[in-house]
Amino acid sequence: MNPYILVLLFFGLALGTTITATSSHWLLAWMGLEINTLAIIPLMAQQHHPRAIEATTKYFLTQATAAATLLFASTTNAWLTGQWDIQLMVHPVPTTMIILALALKIGLAPLHTWLPEVLQGLDLTTGLVLSTWQKLAPFALLLQIPAANQELLIFLGLTSTLVGGWGGLNQTQLRKVLAYSSIAHLGWMLIILQFAPSLTLLALLTYLIMTSSAFLTLDFNGATNINSLATTWMKAPLVTALTPLLLLSLGGLPPMTGFLPKWLILQELTKQQLPMTATLAALTALLSLYFYLRVSYAITLTIAPNNLAGLTPWRLPTSSLSFPLSFATLPALLLLPLTPAVTALLNL
Repeated sequence: MNPYILVLLFFGLALGTTITATSSHWLLAWMGLEINTLAIIPLMAQQHHPRAIEATTKYFLTQATAAATLLFASTTNAWLTGQWDIQLMVHPVPTTMIILALALKIGLAPLHTWLPEVLQGLDLTTGLVLSTWQKLAPFALLLQIPAANQELLIFLGLTSTLVGGWGGLNQTQLRKVLAYSSIAHLGWMLIILQFAPSLTLLALLTYLIMTSSAFLTLDFNGATNINSLATTWMKAPLVTALTPLLLLSLGGLPPMTGFLPKWLILQELTKQQLPMTATLAALTALLSLYFYLRVSYAITLTIAPNNLAGLTPWRLPTSSLSFPLSFATLPALLLLPLTPAVTALLNL
């Protein structure tokens, strides 16, 4: 793609997210979401492959449905209450509709079915943008909506953690594994949203770091399915050694960074007298941990046939950029010792 067009599209992404995050009026927020969607669609379709076009079409229809629902709900709220302000959502019907529309936008279960299919049709770089940057604007709106419907948010969160763990169990395509991982992480963020918004932001930040590192690692190795992971030791042995740790961090296993938000979220749920919710969330995390262990096994304990042609990546220089990968991998593994500082900073 022409670099000028690429810069223009990324500027559109940044502009749309900024408009939505800084607006207090529903029409401005809706406009920012639409700019965001229109900016990423050419990035998704740039491969000119039927699978990429199919994924782009599915994404466009899903986002258009969510945007239309959000616009209808905000108009209904203005008709019922006379207010367009995001923080003055007082009527339960439009509030519920807006939460469901935003859940459809980011791929929360049970409105998640488009996300694995769309992510599977994209290249890893565009999939990284879709899994990280595209979550920011809807979450900025979810954080501003008054938490009046606790049961709906807890239901969406627990369903997402369950579906995100269960759906990834039998996947062999790594992009679908990361899609279900995204669904599960978003569920953890939504469970705690109404009780401790600062914890939601912390979980979102750690998710962005870990998911960026996972996508960059797969892109560095050129791996798209589990079988292709068996050859990564020939291309980058150090990255191969760090990848299982990164996957276990995504699963929330101590002493990696991914344990930090899960630990604090379970602690906060216990403080809020919700022990059953905390127990169910912890049990669903075990499902996610299983398929992370499955991918870790494939990358560390299986080795492709050792022939001369397969050894060439070891000797040839790579053209992939390693700085973004190293910049994302280190914090994705080593931030757990900062937990006391984080809790003091967030006044938890």
